[in-house]
Amino acid sequence: MAVPTNVIQNVNRVGVREDLSNKIAELFPDDTPFLNAIGTGKCSATKTEWQTDGLAAANPANARIQGDDLANDVRTDTARVSAYTQISTKVVGVSSTVEATNKAGRKSELAREIMKAGRELRTDMEMRASGNYASVAPTVGVAGQTAGALAWLTSNASRGATGASGGFNAGTGIVAAATNGTQRAYTEALLKTMLQAIWAKGGNPKMVITAGGQKQTAAAFPGLAQQRRETGAKKATIVAGADIYVSDFGEVQFVPSRFCSARDALIVDPEYWEIGTLDPLAVQDLAKTGLSTRKMLSVEWALKCLNEAASGVVADLT
Repeated sequence: MAVPTNVIQNVNRVGVREDLSNKIAELFPDDTPFLNAIGTGKCSATKTEWQTDGLAAANPANARIQGDDLANDVRTDTARVSAYTQISTKVVGVSSTVEATNKAGRKSELAREIMKAGRELRTDMEMRASGNYASVAPTVGVAGQTAGALAWLTSNASRGATGASGGFNAGTGIVAAATNGTQRAYTEALLKTMLQAIWAKGGNPKMVITAGGQKQTAAAFPGLAQQRRETGAKKATIVAGADIYVSDFGEVQFVPSRFCSARDALIVDPEYWEIGTLDPLAVQDLAKTGLSTRKMLSVEWALKCLNEAASGVVADLT
């Protein structure tokens, strides 16, 4: 039917108010499992140093003749290791006009953007700390950069063909990034071999950090994918995921991360990792030069691998 003449319709009416909700549908993927698990400490210089040590290999032939005159054993010195700090920042600038206007879902644009910037800064740190990134020494024109966890690992590293470990170089003080190798499937056999290697060197790994796809692969390891359990309502529930892996060397947690390498499984003993802070996270006012307010979030930090032999990596995964 035709609309009668002069019927007032909403579509052309000037005085109709907008329907804009005060609720903002926030989606903030800012989980930082590696940073949350490891320790924290302080740095007092842009190059932060520490020492590592270990025991000599066990010797089953350690026997001496009665009354023998004994020579001194060779005692290995500690190793001196270092990392460089990295300055990470976020800068937020908001005009005086946008602060003065009536906004939906927030009172202050500046406060909201500072909150978001702080969460973004932590995800930047998570990606750097858990990744395969070389360290960079600061110079007059070059920003210092801290090495990622995957770059540190040399003692316990399972890599595809042509892959090579990076690691700390005592001569240069630089941690080199690992070289990617030929990719291969992630299997339970690879994981079990690496857990044993770490345990043999004295580590007690607690976490296996992977991207979501690799965690799904781990959930399909033999004996896991088809498990079922009963809920309180007696309904059969398919358990298609795995959070805890009970190995021969203790329980390890399968942890998904949105910010780690998609081709590597980082196996961590959190006791031997630390975020050292030279200049703690702070919000500072920047100079006001016009009709806007500018604030900076900054932190100067370094990832300290206290002993890389306590962790490991299954690298080059498809």
